[in-house]
Amino acid sequence: MRFAVFRLSFCALAVVLSSCSGIGLESKKIDYKTSAASKVPTLEIPPDLTSPTRDDRFAVPDTAGKGTATFSAYSGERSPQALAQQQSGVLPQVDKARIERSGNQRWLVVAGTPGKLWDQIKDFWQETGFVIKLELPEAGVMETDWAENRAKIKEDALRNLLGKVIDSLYSTAERDKFRTRLEPGLEPGTTDVFISHRGMYEIYVTEGKDQTKWQPREPDPELEAEMLRRLMVRLGSDDKRAAAQIAAAKEKPADRARLSRGNDGAGTLEVQESFDRAWRRVGLALDRVGFTVEDRDRSKGLYFVRYVDPEVDGQKKDDGFMSKLAFWKASGPDPKIKYRIYLKEVGSSTTVQVLSFEGGVDQSETSKKILSLLYDQLK
Repeated sequence: MRFAVFRLSFCALAVVLSSCSGIGLESKKIDYKTSAASKVPTLEIPPDLTSPTRDDRFAVPDTAGKGTATFSAYSGERSPQALAQQQSGVLPQVDKARIERSGNQRWLVVAGTPGKLWDQIKDFWQETGFVIKLELPEAGVMETDWAENRAKIKEDALRNLLGKVIDSLYSTAERDKFRTRLEPGLEPGTTDVFISHRGMYEIYVTEGKDQTKWQPREPDPELEAEMLRRLMVRLGSDDKRAAAQIAAAKEKPADRARLSRGNDGAGTLEVQESFDRAWRRVGLALDRVGFTVEDRDRSKGLYFVRYVDPEVDGQKKDDGFMSKLAFWKASGPDPKIKYRIYLKEVGSSTTVQVLSFEGGVDQSETSKKILSLLYDQLK
């Protein structure tokens, strides 16, 4: 009897909460929570350190170079117009970033060097809810840990009630991670910032739904664009202006890319772009399809890469989107084998080839699959 009364009371409470939950609440599209054990908290100013409102009654007028002080000069210095002008000099409202787009790839062109932007971008990811898993400043690469988008959890009275007490009861079947690449910009004094997305989703592997596995899902260009917009705001751009730039970055005419095979049997990917632009786009494409760039030599047109096995990266192998990356299933190579991606400018276009780590042209089926994956991103 007591159990029935408790159950009835609990249901009534849930109904009341559900009716209140729909009032004045705006759902968020992105609300990440890292899957790591710890999260670096954002800094907050303690309440007892809040600066009190300044009282100007006892302020001493600035008489440097004047010799005398007048009430009219003092009043002019304290006018709202003068104070606004002083503040505008401290915090100028000038956009430091803009959006560029080519095909389904977008990136930021930001004023400043990669070294000066590094800490700001790191703070941005931590404030968004991620833990930084990989930092390679010398390669200009930063990568987050896997995290779930809590905004995809359906909100209801029971979720609002229990989620605050036992939050681990609620989780999504999707995880995301992001890699940020910083390249010196084509314009002096600027940096190109690329953000690439990788996603996983959980599926049941038994009829009884007692076992699951994680498998990759396709990169989401629109999610990358949203993160670029948020980063623009974090770097000082106005929110509305950042959104307008994302919308205005219309897709340019499709960049032509063509796969071919030479007389020696080696595959070649030809990109109808200059070396500078092709270099940046190939780097982003490598990030998207799961390769780790361990080093690079732009003067020689070389990316030194290896593929990260999903099982080694904390995930299980799959038969989904990126299963074709599991080269070892068919041809047997060790997934730890490293490759060189070689770019060479030929006239107004750029050729891309896969070399062995020793430097010779790779003619294997693995090489053809790598070029095919890059072609899907660059066509």
